[in-house]
Amino acid sequence: MKLVLASNNAGKLAELQQLLAGLSVTLVPQSALGVGEAEEPFRTFVENALAKARHASAATGLPAIADDAGLCVDAFGGLPGVDTAFYATQFGYAKGDANNVRALLEQLDGVANRRAALVSTLVALRSHDDPEPLIAIGRVVGEIAPAPVGDNGFGFDPVMYLPAFGKTFAQLPPEVKNANSHRGRAAQAMLALMRERWL
Repeated sequence: MKLVLASNNAGKLAELQQLLAGLSVTLVPQSALGVGEAEEPFRTFVENALAKARHASAATGLPAIADDAGLCVDAFGGLPGVDTAFYATQFGYAKGDANNVRALLEQLDGVANRRAALVSTLVALRSHDDPEPLIAIGRVVGEIAPAPVGDNGFGFDPVMYLPAFGKTFAQLPPEVKNANSHRGRAAQAMLALMRERWL
């Protein structure tokens, strides 16, 4: 089965290709099919993921999967949430992972509560008007490290410290990260749903 990934994020594509390798699914990024980014006007991960999956499926006529993910910081009342990708732009920096990390560390300077969660919501559709979308959510709670550590991963991985491992996500080997990350947990749940409902 060919499945369109409703994202142009190379990091997400690489992770999801590995995570969905257990299925007979070929994951094709929407950009390879000439599909542009969808609007993401909503305030929840699930609504934005659904909008992205519907957009990709409608444009290609293929089943689609979308991921909307972000960082939810306790001290900020759960923000940046759906605005995670553009977090740095609120503080005058250009959009980008390194600037997001820089802005986050600046905003948390002197804040005692550094608890945060990385959340991934995956939505898969058989068609753009599928009345029963598959929805899988993965969540990992950790703490924001005082400085970036590690070279693996992307996004906030260098500052997402996991007490259970004593390391940040960026310090973990990819296979360990994928087995324990928010996207990894969401993908494992999605695999189970696809096997149960679609295959």
